[in-house]
Amino acid sequence: MRIKQLSLQNFRSYLNVTINFTSKTTTFIGDNGAGKTNIVEAIIYLAFLSSHRVSQNQPLILLGNQQAIIRAEIEKENRTLQIDLEVNANKANRARINQNPTRSQKEILGACQVVHFSPEDLDLVRGDPGTRRDFLDRLLITRSPRLAGVSADYERVIKQRNVLLKTRAAQSALVPWNEQLVVLASNLTAERIALCEALNPWATQNYSNLNETKLMKLDYKSSTEGLSNNPNLNIEIYKKQIQDLQYQEIERGTTLFGPHRDDLLIQLGDFPAKGYASHGESWSVAISLRLGAFDLLRNEGSDPILILDDVFAELDTTRRLQLMAATQKAEQTIITAAVEGDLPEGLETERFYVTPGVVSLKKRGL
Repeated sequence: MRIKQLSLQNFRSYLNVTINFTSKTTTFIGDNGAGKTNIVEAIIYLAFLSSHRVSQNQPLILLGNQQAIIRAEIEKENRTLQIDLEVNANKANRARINQNPTRSQKEILGACQVVHFSPEDLDLVRGDPGTRRDFLDRLLITRSPRLAGVSADYERVIKQRNVLLKTRAAQSALVPWNEQLVVLASNLTAERIALCEALNPWATQNYSNLNETKLMKLDYKSSTEGLSNNPNLNIEIYKKQIQDLQYQEIERGTTLFGPHRDDLLIQLGDFPAKGYASHGESWSVAISLRLGAFDLLRNEGSDPILILDDVFAELDTTRRLQLMAATQKAEQTIITAAVEGDLPEGLETERFYVTPGVVSLKKRGL
C-alpha cells in the first residue's frame, strides 16, 4: 500500500497544497511549527477518521473556514483508489470513493492503513491507561475496520447509561442499555485480549532486537476478572458484574466496569514499565510497540504505511538503526524532521522542504 498523491484544502496551515509521492521513502523537513506534522496528521485522519492530536474537528480546519478537504490517491493491491474526505466543523463528515459518495464516512476505513511513531509515544509507557487503550483500539480498527462501529457504539451506550445512573433512573430504564453494554463490552474486550496475545511476540522480539536485556511482555489488565478472547464466555461474566455492582453504580452515578476502565499492562522483567522503566527503556518500549504492530499487520497480509514523525533526533544509534530496518520492509515510509542532520546517514529518501503553508522540493531561497 502506498499514497501516490495527497491534496489538502483548508486543512490546518494549508490553504491548498498537492504532494506527489514518487519514492519509497519521503521526508518532510522544516522548522518546528512549519506544518510537517499537519501533513502526516491528514494521512492518519484518513486511516482512523480521527486525529492523534486533537479530539474535535475545528482545530483541523484553517481559521475562518467550516470545512477542510483531504484527498488521496492510494495504490493498493495493484489498483488505485481516490478517497475524498470532507472534514466538517459542525456537521457529520462526508466521504467519496472514486468520486462515488458513501453512506457513511466509515466506509473508507481500511483504504489507508498506517502505523505511526512520534515522540508523544513515550506516553504509551508513562501516560494514563486511556493512551494505551487508544493504541489498542486504533490497531484493532486497522486489522478489522468493522470494529470502529463496535467501539463507537460502546462509547455511546456508556454515555447514555451514565446519564441514567447519575439521575438515579429506575432499573427498568437501565435494562435495554445493560443488554447492549454486555454484548458490546464482551466483544470489544475479547478483541483486545486476542490482539494483545497476537501482538506480544512481535513486540517482545523488537524489544530484544534493541539489545535490551529485560524480557518485555504484554498483558491485558481488565477491571473484571476471568475475561478471555471468547465473547460468549465474557457475556456471562459481565451479566454477573452488572448484578454485583448495581447499587455501587447508582451510588456513584457511573459505570464501574467495562473496557473503558481497562489497561494494557507492559511488563519489563518483574516490574511494570510504567514507573520503573528508565528513559532509554521507555523509548525502546514505545518503538517495540509500534514496530510490533507494523510486523503483526504485515504478517497478517497487510502492508501499512510507516510514518516516523520527528523521532530520529530523539534516538541513539541503536534505536535509529532499528527504525531504519523497518523502513526497508515498508512499501512506503513517510518521515518528518526539523533539520537534515536529524536523519540517519545513508537514508535514501525524496526530500520536501516545508515552510508555513508551502511544501517544495527546493529549500526556500534556492
